[in-house]
Amino acid sequence: MNQIHKFTSSRLFSLLGSTRKSRIISASALFLAVCAFGAAGVAPLAPDASDLPVKTVQETVATPDLSAQINVLEQQSSSEHFVHEEKIRAGDTLATLLTRLGVDDDAAENFIKKDKVAKGVMQLKTGKRVQAQTDDEGKLQWLRATVVDGKDDPVTNIKVTRKGESFIATAEPAKLERRVEMHARTISSTLYAATDSSEDGAKLPDTIVKQIIEMFSTNIDFRGDVKRGDSFNVVYETFWQDGEFVRAGRVLAGEFTNKGTTYQSVWFEDPQTKQGGGYYSFDGKSLKKAFLKSPVEFSRISSGFSMRVHPISGQWKAHKGIDFPAPTGTPIRAAGDGVIDFAGTMNGYGNFILIKHWNNYTTAYAHMSRFGTGMKKGAKVSQGDVIGYVGSTGWSTGAHLHYEFRVGGEARDPGKLNVQPQAPLTAAEMSRFKVYANDMTHRFALLRPAGGGGAATRVAAK
Repeated sequence: MNQIHKFTSSRLFSLLGSTRKSRIISASALFLAVCAFGAAGVAPLAPDASDLPVKTVQETVATPDLSAQINVLEQQSSSEHFVHEEKIRAGDTLATLLTRLGVDDDAAENFIKKDKVAKGVMQLKTGKRVQAQTDDEGKLQWLRATVVDGKDDPVTNIKVTRKGESFIATAEPAKLERRVEMHARTISSTLYAATDSSEDGAKLPDTIVKQIIEMFSTNIDFRGDVKRGDSFNVVYETFWQDGEFVRAGRVLAGEFTNKGTTYQSVWFEDPQTKQGGGYYSFDGKSLKKAFLKSPVEFSRISSGFSMRVHPISGQWKAHKGIDFPAPTGTPIRAAGDGVIDFAGTMNGYGNFILIKHWNNYTTAYAHMSRFGTGMKKGAKVSQGDVIGYVGSTGWSTGAHLHYEFRVGGEARDPGKLNVQPQAPLTAAEMSRFKVYANDMTHRFALLRPAGGGGAATRVAAK
């Protein structure tokens, strides 16, 4: 045997390594190499793409029925409807309004003019919205509008709808959506500049700004005390219809930080008893004064509660009321919450209203030129409501309001009485109040900037 080709087991072990570990590793590597070489040897070669056979296939493709598609499109276009919206302009007639709405329909115009409900559209105020749907020929499908009252509040929704070749008109009470909004403001120049705009892009309604001033005017002189850096947070209600703002409601809670002191106030009316409507501190104490000092704004006193010579009889007698001279037509406000006990003409008092309040208190208002809307026996009034207007009816020598404050039917001098501001909340009312106040406290916390605080907090005296 040739010694060169002699290959023994000892020779193989010497090639794989001297240690057991190295021999295992070397053997594994040799085995993998052999497998790889074998796989390469048995793998078939891929054919050349140019050598593959080519097969031609022919099929008949059906063309779509274009006439059917055109007929469907024509049917759809014939039933297309268009919705237009316009606002009433000064001097608008029904014809000009319908033209702007894209309505070309004599039958619809005649129906609106003659129908008792539909012609309410012709009484809409400037700026109010009207919506109408027409087909592509201008034929009216439906028309919607909202009639408002003297206070610009929606009262009735009117809808005119096509039924075949005729129309029907329906009216239903307007339904408003109530929303609660809350905003924070920091004063950089003036109060009104801060309410006009801010980072949130919202302008506070003028009625809300007025309420804020009234709420905190006892504690803050808004003519001179408000400074740069002062701030306030306010939560109030707004009312909407079909996504359009209608009006702002009441301020539900407010806090104003002036010169480092924060004043707070929250509105509460018990949802079960419907009593206690007014502003309170967050611990449940009423901030409402029992009676206004003057039922007439910005008026002086010409005759107080004292002895005097009567201007008509010339006799020396007691004057059991307070006279507030003011121009005829000046609004007269209810001095406190109560119920109308009398509204009419009464001897020398002329046009006269008597309001019954709680705890045997009554207030009287005389010499009115006319009464406020809805002022009749049994009507409920709130402090500040307009109940009538200054005049000179009855035994009067000039336009003024004669105002009396009575306890148990006897005229008393209100300036010398210690009148309780309001009946305190009962235990049950207080429990419900705390739940409501806690919600407002949470809202204020959300409005305050992070890390804010440190200011002293006081209630807003009313």
